[in-house]
Amino acid sequence: MRRRYPASPSGEGSFIKEDGILVNRVGRICTLGGLLLLACAPVHANTGEPEFNLGGAVRFSYGWLDYGPSTDFEPELVRIDADGRTGPAFFSLQYRWYDGFDALHHAYVGWELDDSSDIRAGVQQAPFGLLPYASHSFWFGSGYYLGIEDDYDLGVVWQREQGPHQFHAGVFFGDEYGSGARYDRYSFDVAQTDDLPYRERERVNLRYEHTGAWGGGELKLGGSLFHGRVEQRVENRKYDHDGAALHAHWERGPTTVQLQWARYRYRTPESRIAMSAFMFPFEIAAEADVPTFNVAYELPRAGWFDAITCYNNLSTTQPVRSDPGLRESWQNVTGCSFAKDKMFTYVDWIAGKNMWFVGGDGIGIEEPGSNRWRSRLNINIGFYF
Repeated sequence: MRRRYPASPSGEGSFIKEDGILVNRVGRICTLGGLLLLACAPVHANTGEPEFNLGGAVRFSYGWLDYGPSTDFEPELVRIDADGRTGPAFFSLQYRWYDGFDALHHAYVGWELDDSSDIRAGVQQAPFGLLPYASHSFWFGSGYYLGIEDDYDLGVVWQREQGPHQFHAGVFFGDEYGSGARYDRYSFDVAQTDDLPYRERERVNLRYEHTGAWGGGELKLGGSLFHGRVEQRVENRKYDHDGAALHAHWERGPTTVQLQWARYRYRTPESRIAMSAFMFPFEIAAEADVPTFNVAYELPRAGWFDAITCYNNLSTTQPVRSDPGLRESWQNVTGCSFAKDKMFTYVDWIAGKNMWFVGGDGIGIEEPGSNRWRSRLNINIGFYF
């Protein structure tokens, strides 16, 4: 039987250039320095006048695969964004249309407590690990597919920046749809399948990060924790779900280095659990370490482009439980991103070993024929307005 693969994962090139900065439509601003696409801070500018912004994006993608048929250059995404504020109150939402399904990205309302802190309620990014992403590429890192990078769930999050300190605390009530049986979603959540009928329930996230000088550059060191539960839908039993991460982000001029170690654990009887997004359920190891090592360099002369950043993102999933049905997975992405006005382009090469989305059946699991390297070339061109 011919194996079916989704056309593409997420890809977050949602940035346009305005007056020397790159601005995305999720309420974050990124400088054009070595922190391109990485060191973004919430926007707290409050002029006192009501504001409303409407935007969106259209993306096109091409892929060449060494393990299956290539994909034609075709539309990959259409999305709409809206955000606004009046006084200390603000909101943000984004909805996406992919080939074959549509999904909510985020939708939340917030209240600015003071110039350095706010509280937000709704479907929003869970604060865990390197923010906003533990990666630079269209494909993100292994953590994205495991639900610990760029994960959006329903909850309440408080955040504060106080001098060199950044704090996050969040309470989440489940995934964005409250159902593990729905596979048409953007971020990866626990899936309800016949063999593994689970869904995400309540969870608490805590995150701290400190910014200081080191090695002639800026170093951000932090730690993250979460604890929650998943529900077995047949017997209505709940099991613990927890995770931890230590993370570092260093920038000196055009160079950026990211390091992260993360561990997640589902304390379920099985050695595997199912995840889903982009219409496809698959299985992962129920407990694993996820080390990440990323480097990026912004070219000193961009020429016709406003900015060019090249990167290599390496991550691996190492199962903790001793089980013959588990095996380590690897993912490496090498490529460059190109920014020009409202156009943002990724050209990257993703290689994976026993890795879902690069020819593998899951992540951290043992499947016949999966223990070899597979790769694909990706070109994604987006227009953001």
